This record gives sequence, structure tokens and C-alpha cells, in this order.
Amino acid sequence: MADIVIQLLPHILAALLYAALGFHFWNTRWRESDTQHLARPMQAWERYAIAGVLLLQGYGLYDALFAEVGMRFSFSFALSLMMWLAVLIYWLESFMARMEGMQPMVLPLAALCAALPVIFPNVHLVAHASATGFKLHFLTAMLAYSLLTLSALHAIFMGFTENALHKRLLKRSLSSLPPLLTMESLLFRMLLIGFILLTLTVGSGLFFSEALFGKPLALDHKTLFAFASWAIFATLLVGRHAWGWRGKRALRWTLSGFALLILAYVGSRFVAEVILGRV
Repeated sequence: MADIVIQLLPHILAALLYAALGFHFWNTRWRESDTQHLARPMQAWERYAIAGVLLLQGYGLYDALFAEVGMRFSFSFALSLMMWLAVLIYWLESFMARMEGMQPMVLPLAALCAALPVIFPNVHLVAHASATGFKLHFLTAMLAYSLLTLSALHAIFMGFTENALHKRLLKRSLSSLPPLLTMESLLFRMLLIGFILLTLTVGSGLFFSEALFGKPLALDHKTLFAFASWAIFATLLVGRHAWGWRGKRALRWTLSGFALLILAYVGSRFVAEVILGRV
């Protein structure tokens, strides 16, 4: 029992620290006050604090996933790892673009995902995890999921911001967000990179399934959801390039593609592990 608590401790601490940082950013960027200020840039200590939590959660994930018996995984660790990569990408992007005001939405979600391995600690051994091809496939898939997760969050932010601008409701939380054109440019940049990684993931699974997983590709709901998600993101990017799609249309397509992508792996693993009890 003590060993399990020690193994889960990094996840517990990371969840608490993400939540505390999320509250801090809400209190300093979003909370309405009489002395309202314009966007407040990220402080050096805030960057270091986020980096420290990333290191802590990263250590916990590595220790949990990679054991002597082989690689272990589950839907809870998948979501935790996806959000860890998403926060890492977001943290790196904050050095190149203005990201103030988005932390109160990103960090609480990171806290929730970091806590999932504590709530659902069961894992299963992953077959063929030692193969180089599988490692590349796995890394590409996790990066694609993380970038498209951030894209979905950005699309939601843009929807709220655009709606508020139309209604002329400029609250402190919205004034702290990056300019709408900056968010839109960042959204489609992440969508493009995420789509390329998703294409590599789906393509490697389609053409090298037997080498990666030891069995031919099965046309099940997981595969259909993945193909449908890929098609939605492809249509969105073509629509953006050819017809200048943006605003609510981009929001709907992004969230639809993301929902199907989550169902493709995380949803199926949740049903198998939690509802059906199959590890």
C-alpha cells in the first residue's frame, strides 16, 4: 500500500500544484476588480513554477509507464500524458506568442488529467512496446493528440472572445487573452502540425499494423473514429486555405474532429477498462 502511495505521489502533487497555479492565474488575470488592469505578462517565477510542475508530472509518468516488465498504459495515463505534452507545448509557445489569460482554463484541465491515474490506477502491459517502430508510432500519436487538444481549447477561447466582442462585453478575463488574430493564427498552425502528425499516426497504423501491433488492421469503431477525425481536420484545413473558413465554422469543425479523436482511443479504453473491467 505504501509503495502505491509513493508511486502516485507525483501525480497527486502535480494535480494540486496545477490547481493552485490555475487559481493564481484566475485571481491575477480574470478576477474582476475595481482596479482593473490590462493584460499582465507572465512573470519569470510563474514560468519556473509551471516548468517545475511539468518536471514533477513527467517524472511520475515515466516512472509509472516504463517498468522492467515492459511498457504499461491505460486511458487515465493516456489523458495525463496528452495533457502533459499539451501544457509543455503551451509553455514553449508562450515564449514566442502572447499567451496571457489562457492559463486559468489550461491549468485546471491539466490538474484534472494529472489526477486521473490516482483515481484509475490500473494499467495493462503494451505488446511490442520495445520495437522502434512502435515507439515512433506512440510518440507521434501522443504529440498529435496533444496538439489537437490544445487546438480544441484555442477554438473554445476564440468562440468566447468573438462572442463577447460582438456583444461588446470586454471583461478583464477577455482583455487578458491574446488578440483574436493571434489566437487564430496559432490555432491553425497547431492544427496543421497536429494534422501532419495524425496523418503519420493513421498511416503507420494502416500500412504497418502487423509490424507495430502483431496483427492486421481491424476495421472496428476505434479505426472508424480515427479515420473520421482525420477527414474532418483535412476538410477544415482545405476550407481554411481555399475559402478562408474561420470563426464559428472553424470552431465547430475543430471540436467535432477532436471529439471523434478522443473517442477513437480514450473513449474505447475507458469503456474497456472502467465499464467492462478489462485490463
